[in-house]
Amino acid sequence: MGYKTMERSIMPLTQQDFASDQMVKWCPGCGDHAILNAVAKVFPEIGYKKENYCIVSGIGCSSRFPYYVNTYGFHSIHGRANAVATGVSIANKKLSVWVATGDGDSLAIGGNHFIHVIRRNLDINIMLFNNKIYGLTKGQYSPTSDLGAVTKTSPYGTIEQPFQVGELVIGAQGTFFARAIDTNPKFITEVMLEAAKHDGTSVVELLQNCVIFNDGTHQLLTNKETKDEYQLILRHGEKMIFGKNKDKGIRMRRNGLEVVKIGPNGEGMEKVLIHDMYNPNPGVHLMLAKMSPPYFPIALGVIRSADFPTYNQLLQAQIDESKMKSKIRCVDDVLNSGDTWEIE
Repeated sequence: MGYKTMERSIMPLTQQDFASDQMVKWCPGCGDHAILNAVAKVFPEIGYKKENYCIVSGIGCSSRFPYYVNTYGFHSIHGRANAVATGVSIANKKLSVWVATGDGDSLAIGGNHFIHVIRRNLDINIMLFNNKIYGLTKGQYSPTSDLGAVTKTSPYGTIEQPFQVGELVIGAQGTFFARAIDTNPKFITEVMLEAAKHDGTSVVELLQNCVIFNDGTHQLLTNKETKDEYQLILRHGEKMIFGKNKDKGIRMRRNGLEVVKIGPNGEGMEKVLIHDMYNPNPGVHLMLAKMSPPYFPIALGVIRSADFPTYNQLLQAQIDESKMKSKIRCVDDVLNSGDTWEIE
């Protein structure tokens, strides 16, 4: 896989070229700032001209994103960002389309659009900010809130099982799924670059902290004392190793994945899986996406990047084939088709 054939900037662009003149109105300390910073760094690295990017959003704190990046943008309505992005991508194949959305925006009111844009494998990039809460509307539980979470709309704790984003994406026949966390902007940039290279729908789940309504929701991954024990950084072709002393790994057993201890001299290393993000079979990818504490670490990085035809490619092929077979090639052909009369 390589970069797409969109028009590239003749002059090298920088992060400052994508800086907007709008005041960023997220709360101080919000994880969205780190994500914005990472995207502003990755766009110049991708190398397309500024006018070849389009950011589409729905409603929510994350959906302010188009205002804060100096590119084309479309701030749509609640839950409909992926539907609007579908139209943008099909209408103008010269655009690199990015969706900024949240766990409430895309997984609740927008859930239907979310799973079907993934199923179709449209060539867009979805950045799904997951803070496990509704932030803009002041603290209601969302489809990813932990079971038992006490919020303004669940004062006695939620009694709903949350979505696992990766499981939902792969279950919807997703071809690309990655996960990153707001405390590591450099890694977000690395993951976003892989998303940009992918042909088809890329979904990047961004674990993001809401300092006001759900502070510390990802603390196992961010606390200095625990993060190394619960972060599994995946890279293609490398062993799945984690832990403060790099003494733990993931292996395959008959009933699924298992954490294995690695000895001081590398004992047990031969059992540790090597990550293959390009595998078309989603089996291991699904198991990696579902891993969670306390028995497993959380997988970060590109979990799945499978190569399948995109909706855009199949649609264009269908149009080209229809043109070849059709007797009508222009408006004059339409006007002169069927029964015609000459009026003296």
